[in-house]
Amino acid sequence: MQSRALALPSWRPTVRVSPLVPLLATALVVACITSVGQGQLAISSKQVVAIVLSHLFSIDTGWHFDQVQASVLFSIRLPRVLLALMVGAALSTSGATLQGIFRNPLADPTLLGVSSGAALSVSIAMVLGGSLVLASPFVLPSVALIGGLSATLIVWRVSTQGGKTSVLTMLLAGIAINALCGAGIGLCIYGADDAELRDLSFWMLGSLGGATWQLVGAASPFIVAALVFLPRLARDLDAMLLGEREARYLGVHVDRLRQKAVLLTALAVGAAVSVSGIIGFVGLVVPHLLRLLIGPGHARLLPASMLLGGLALVCADMVARTALPPTDLPIGIITALIGSPIFLWLLVKNRSESFE
Repeated sequence: MQSRALALPSWRPTVRVSPLVPLLATALVVACITSVGQGQLAISSKQVVAIVLSHLFSIDTGWHFDQVQASVLFSIRLPRVLLALMVGAALSTSGATLQGIFRNPLADPTLLGVSSGAALSVSIAMVLGGSLVLASPFVLPSVALIGGLSATLIVWRVSTQGGKTSVLTMLLAGIAINALCGAGIGLCIYGADDAELRDLSFWMLGSLGGATWQLVGAASPFIVAALVFLPRLARDLDAMLLGEREARYLGVHVDRLRQKAVLLTALAVGAAVSVSGIIGFVGLVVPHLLRLLIGPGHARLLPASMLLGGLALVCADMVARTALPPTDLPIGIITALIGSPIFLWLLVKNRSESFE
């Protein structure tokens, strides 16, 4: 009698590209072109395309534009739109990752203390460092990364015992860290002078008004690196949906996966917070909406989160710039006004499942 070795099926989830992804990509391109044309100086979509093609590829489309329009587009609006795209993609993708790694739909960069930790470190640097901090555009993203990573590691350590993570303890630890960081930020505000107080107050509400090519260049290495590597965790994140024990049976190194996810999300969110301040609800609402539309598979969820998060923040920034001209509203107010009703609607829609 011949013995046969038990052959376990390999863990290779079927990946199908959702038709929503090309739609989101198209909508994002249209939103970016529309956004850079909006403002006190009107630039039509044809002129936007003509300016970009002329300056980047020396292509003459025949569509007329003047040098003032070209200067405003490249110096002011284009870096702001690119920064909004990167920050939105970073927040939404990080939210989707944290929700998958902790198997909790309430896990997002704000709730787990990543944003508040990064905000506290940046506040301390702005008050104590002054002009030295602002001298190099790479200082604030690096400081924010340290703060966000430290806060997340504290939450993770407190909520983990014997290799198992308690979701309830994680949420409570996140609340405690947020309160502690909020107190620290309050002390920084109390000790700031008038100029620092104005900058801190506006920055805490979330703003992209100070966007420059230097800030784009400083934040993009951190955000792009995280966005490149996070989708590579999709297979293991799908296994985590089955539970930690089942994921280990499928060959997933759960502790190492958590370490990678925490580091990459802290990298993305820390850089995002350093250039935009605290922007809420993007990392919480966007993954929820996408799960309803395309399902929980992370191979599709993470790329779609990048696109929809970028699209959401580009549109929110366009509203912030144009709603009450010439006032530039804090973008955090716009995302809260739009995101909180959507999140409440999602809670009401799914409340029957919560009581089963």
